[in-house]
Amino acid sequence: MRPITLLQPERLIFGNGCINQFVTEMISGKQSQLFIIISPHVSALCMPAIEEIRAGGITVTLNNQIEAEPTVEVFLSILQDAKKFNPDCVVGIGGGSILDTAKLIAAFLHSEQSIYDAFGIGKLPGRSVGLICLPTTSGTGSEVSPNAILLDSNDNLKKGVISPYLVPDAAYIDPELTVTIPPNITAGTGIDALTHCIEAYANLNAHPVIDMYALEGIKLISASITRAVDNGSDLEARADLSLGSLYGGKCLGPVNTAAVHALSYPLGGRYHIAHGLSNALLLPHVMEFNIVEMPGRYANIARALGVHDDLPDFELAMKGVERIKQLLDACGISMRLSEFNIPRDAFEEMAESALTVKRFLKNNPRTLTKNDVLAIYEKIY
Repeated sequence: MRPITLLQPERLIFGNGCINQFVTEMISGKQSQLFIIISPHVSALCMPAIEEIRAGGITVTLNNQIEAEPTVEVFLSILQDAKKFNPDCVVGIGGGSILDTAKLIAAFLHSEQSIYDAFGIGKLPGRSVGLICLPTTSGTGSEVSPNAILLDSNDNLKKGVISPYLVPDAAYIDPELTVTIPPNITAGTGIDALTHCIEAYANLNAHPVIDMYALEGIKLISASITRAVDNGSDLEARADLSLGSLYGGKCLGPVNTAAVHALSYPLGGRYHIAHGLSNALLLPHVMEFNIVEMPGRYANIARALGVHDDLPDFELAMKGVERIKQLLDACGISMRLSEFNIPRDAFEEMAESALTVKRFLKNNPRTLTKNDVLAIYEKIY
């Protein structure tokens, strides 16, 4: 069995209301100046906690500049604000875009390195300030991963910084912070988390330690996502999604994702389709393409999705694909590329762009040619 390294926050707190523990620990801790990057969608929900921290003698500066997936330019603008404030701890409260940006701000606060020199694996020299994450969506698992993603507008492609220094010092996963997320975002982020788990399990670099998290994440998310979409106040469903997303995040560092994510990058980078929706559009078709190479693993995925028919592996795996399609339909995700005004003559450039995302494609069970990618884009048109 090959060695594997699991990185996670030194402190991981999970449960309803644990934002209160975050407040207590900030007031009693060593940090005195917090730079909080927060989603404008949850500002009102979290302001009582933030005001309590201020009342405890902590200086807090808020930044709510991020409303969509962040670009390099947005990151650099926030970094300048953070450097002026000079905090001893950076806090991210929001979805994956917020958390990824907070992680990068903490890493670059006292660094002269260019962000362009950090894209890739293991290129950050360190981090000198505290970093804390509180997710308010159940999707990216960024609160426990060593990854952060930005859109590079120079070539309209999302790019990742992967480093152990991006793993937060502490993460507080409070399902109650997710109850105000609207149905469409609940669906998109939930399917993103499900994709993390599926792609980590059906992966050339799959590992038994990660298999456990991946399969359990698939079970939790698939059983609860439609309930959370239909009723955002269903705390049991919200907790299942939060935990499933956490498990998906644990998969990202040591194993990572595969072709669904590679093919989705041009959709987000060039046409600004939300990341979760991009993955949702692609997921069943990439699964179907891959099954021939890993029928046993995809059969196990089908079982985790709740398909229990007594069938040979390949047939059971295909039932899993149908189950994914049913989940997408139940969550209201039935859009096609044509609905985003993406012309067919863009597929060629999109395919070429997707094939450059080697860090995902090297994990995929089946090698994709340019024609394969074009065929998948055509299927979702």
